[in-house]
Amino acid sequence: MKIVHIFDHSFPLQDGYSARSLAILQEQQNRGWEVLPMTGPRQGSDRDGKEKVFGMEFFRTRNRNSFLSRLPLVKQFWTIWVIYQRLKSVVAETRPDVLHAHSPALNGVAALWVARRCKLPLVYEVRAFWEDAAVDQGTSSPEGFRYKITRALENHVFGNAQQVTAICEGLKNDIDARNLCASPVVVIPNAVETARFAKPLPRDQGLAAKHGLAEGMTLGFIGSFYDYEGIDLAIRAMPQLLKIHPEMRLLLVGGGMQETALRALVAGLSLEKKVIFTGRVHFAEVEKYYSIIDVLVYPRKSLRLTELVTPLKPLEAMAQKKVFIASDVGGHKELVQHGETGILFKADCMDSYVQTVQELLLSKKLQEKLKQQGLDFVCNERTWVKSVNRYQHVYASAMAATS
Repeated sequence: MKIVHIFDHSFPLQDGYSARSLAILQEQQNRGWEVLPMTGPRQGSDRDGKEKVFGMEFFRTRNRNSFLSRLPLVKQFWTIWVIYQRLKSVVAETRPDVLHAHSPALNGVAALWVARRCKLPLVYEVRAFWEDAAVDQGTSSPEGFRYKITRALENHVFGNAQQVTAICEGLKNDIDARNLCASPVVVIPNAVETARFAKPLPRDQGLAAKHGLAEGMTLGFIGSFYDYEGIDLAIRAMPQLLKIHPEMRLLLVGGGMQETALRALVAGLSLEKKVIFTGRVHFAEVEKYYSIIDVLVYPRKSLRLTELVTPLKPLEAMAQKKVFIASDVGGHKELVQHGETGILFKADCMDSYVQTVQELLLSKKLQEKLKQQGLDFVCNERTWVKSVNRYQHVYASAMAATS
């Protein structure tokens, strides 16, 4: 089977979206399927060409700088047109059996046009509703025209794709409620490369010393700095925690649009020596940072986006046998068994966060239980072999619907 995947972006750009994409491609290759990944103009490529990443060839789409690409709303349709033109040429060159478009809806619409033109089955995968992410970033509002247009475009794809998949039950339930899909929505959940994390690295003493971290007293977040991640709550809680645990530190690994604001918050609270920013680290170096963090924190805010979407990071923590606390938003509750694989605290509540951190630090027995049961969960339930296996039925159904 030959599959063209249409992504928004991919490695070497690093985030959860890229990590999921790469894992899917690698596991599909392991199954003997031929994967042909393509990225849109947001990858930032300067030409329509090919680029080899992790031994895999990606079709790139030139980021065409046009005045149309700078006009509000118009740029979304311009992006669809650019992706459509590039995808037409990729399909003509590769002659795939299936088109598999991944969020956002701009990819879905462009792929739908090509699928109709070339009489190919289309699978559309929803990883999040990007209009909700735009609300969090302050570039849209639920009452705004842009929000409504984006939602309408996605609904159009839902009603015309042969198969629709989602990464979690929260998204599936929302799509089901729209009553647009011809076939049942299939959940292809996030998973983890258990082979990669099978033997967690021992504590990197040199790296810990570099950042002045005391063993047993390091909280940490590894990921992209978006507002919805709630990293500001973890920072604001540090003065309370430091009164009880003066050696405690908060290690923030990564970067993103909120970094400037977070650094300003740290400076305003005079926490420069207590909250450490590492900047972005290479994908291959991430495990070293996991090794020096004692408790990972995922203080996501309660928003429509976080209530619906499950993140990838808690699964990586479980696979690394790391303990973590997470806010009780819907995306976390779908993924985490409270007291069994992780600990949940009340979202947006600093007192609950502080109390939960203290209780976890004081109970070594609970920490060991969480580590083992978290590892058992990902090894038994959340491997990419299991998740990707579900595509077999999805692709077969999509092809049958167009035959």
